[in-house]
Amino acid sequence: MRHRLALLGAATLVLAGSIVARATPPAEMVDISLILGDELPKSLDDFAFFADVRAQAPNAGVVPYGLNVPLYSDGAEKLRFLYVPTGQQIGANGEGLLQFPVGSALIKTFAFGEGTERRLIETRVLLHRADGWLALPYRWNEEQTEARLALAGGRLAITRPDGEEISYRIPNKNQCKECHSVDGAIVPIGPKGRNLSGEWLGEIYEAGLLDEVNDGMDMMPNWASRDTMPAAQMARAYLDVNCAHCHRPGGSASNSGLDLRLEQRDPIKIGILKRPVAAGRGSGGHEFDIAPGHPERSILVHRMGSTEPGVAMPELGKSTVDEEALEVIERWIAQMEAP
Repeated sequence: MRHRLALLGAATLVLAGSIVARATPPAEMVDISLILGDELPKSLDDFAFFADVRAQAPNAGVVPYGLNVPLYSDGAEKLRFLYVPTGQQIGANGEGLLQFPVGSALIKTFAFGEGTERRLIETRVLLHRADGWLALPYRWNEEQTEARLALAGGRLAITRPDGEEISYRIPNKNQCKECHSVDGAIVPIGPKGRNLSGEWLGEIYEAGLLDEVNDGMDMMPNWASRDTMPAAQMARAYLDVNCAHCHRPGGSASNSGLDLRLEQRDPIKIGILKRPVAAGRGSGGHEFDIAPGHPERSILVHRMGSTEPGVAMPELGKSTVDEEALEVIERWIAQMEAP
């Protein structure tokens, strides 16, 4: 437990607010019967995850969290929360995905803008029921008063803070499975121990929400430090968070032969001097997924830098190019020694 003492030390400095308050369990606010039941609630309000849903102010027992390296979704702000039933704990799993008990929920709201100009777009929830995880999308109305179940997903015009106008895509219920499926089962993909901050992990441990703090947690660098951290470290972390949920054994893109998980050490499986399984527009006429020393000859860069259907990667949740990430990936490949 290399980080444990450091994490707990940090926790003693920051323990305050809603998490600590769980030392004396609050009255249950969240409607856990809707998490565990068979129905599909029509409104996000029905769950009572929020005391003020418009302000995204969580109810008792609902805990906000962030990620060291976030998943890019056209530049949307992400507001993340988790709920664990009173009296139960999250299980630590080394540096991997936290293990949430049945009855837990993960809630993520996508928004654009700031302050009073902030516009809530959609809220996705993952409900841990007895037969597994269920993913449901909720779409916010124009009045910003309610988010309704949107099983069919949808598109809507968005003006980003930088002024760019995009056609934002809310995935339908089945499309949620494309990113959240491993060996056919829906799983969370964000809250891995290695991608959560030591301070936050220390807080929920002290509050009794996490059973232990493991070695390997909080190992990913913060994305805000991407200009000063080694490009290889940032690039591998970004690919793990943004691509590896599909490009991994058991993932929806496992037939590509790419395994972009952080723990993968085989250069070929990462894509270095790996030839694609199929040619065509997606390859851009390039020979390798990653051509060391030559980002301009690498399929990975070609696809990340495109918004053209059939070429762009990732296929879902992208109307724009993540230029900051593309720069990191290009710098990483350029620094590789060419054979």
